[in-house]
Amino acid sequence: MSLPPLNALRAFEAAGRHLNFRLAAEEIGVTQGAVAQQVRGLEARLGVQLFDRLPRGLRLTEAGRRFHAPLRQAFRLIGEAAETLAERRPLTLSVTPSFASKWLVPRLGDFTAQHPGIEVQVDARERLANFQSDGVDIAVRQGHPPFGPGLVAEPLFATEYVAICSPGLAEGLHATEDLARQTLLNDTHGLWPLFLDEMGVAATQRMMNFSQTSLAIDAAVAGQGVALANAPLVSAELASGRLVRPFAQSLSADLGFYIVTPRQPRHPELVAVMRDWLLSQA
Repeated sequence: MSLPPLNALRAFEAAGRHLNFRLAAEEIGVTQGAVAQQVRGLEARLGVQLFDRLPRGLRLTEAGRRFHAPLRQAFRLIGEAAETLAERRPLTLSVTPSFASKWLVPRLGDFTAQHPGIEVQVDARERLANFQSDGVDIAVRQGHPPFGPGLVAEPLFATEYVAICSPGLAEGLHATEDLARQTLLNDTHGLWPLFLDEMGVAATQRMMNFSQTSLAIDAAVAGQGVALANAPLVSAELASGRLVRPFAQSLSADLGFYIVTPRQPRHPELVAVMRDWLLSQA
């Protein structure tokens, strides 16, 4: 059996609560005659009488009571679902895959706990997102500002590159010269030659290249070599002991991470909340 018309169900549900066609009509914004007609049509469709028409109002029949209770619950569930949907405010955050996996995702639970009404959509890709065509509200990017016309860039944290490796591999690294005998895990930033030059170490021919920093970090955790990574991106691995810093030296590069937003964001309140949270985490 196909479902009865929604308008008829709504008219019957309201009339069943008020036991009055006039009050039901006022609630749903139609005429009293329209409510009465909808209910009569519903009774004809179902083949049962739902109301006893009394001189001063209505009374649900036994069939009407059995039908009204679950129908009222169904309309309440629909209303609650609509309210929940209205309360969820989407915010799209654009980041690189490495930043997402190594810095953002481990911390994102804190944001959702603090702001349950904001639905974060993480857009993780290497290329700089277009705020208009891609529907992005706020982004985190590494590089040199400005990032484009009409965009505002605010420093999130500076870039400090450190050599990292597994604890087992670190046992064979006693001096920076030992790097010359190791496999160096290189990402697209290609900063190993500069790091080795500053450490006074001869260049090594054993290099493994990765398209993303996160892959080089994962390879270091697996003991495949020594990676050069931004310190904030490996803070969790260093804290857990999965990675160690065999050398105290670091390399400062002019490639900081920045919070990037349109000068006139579409959702300024949501953008401000995410911006403040990112800064607090840094």
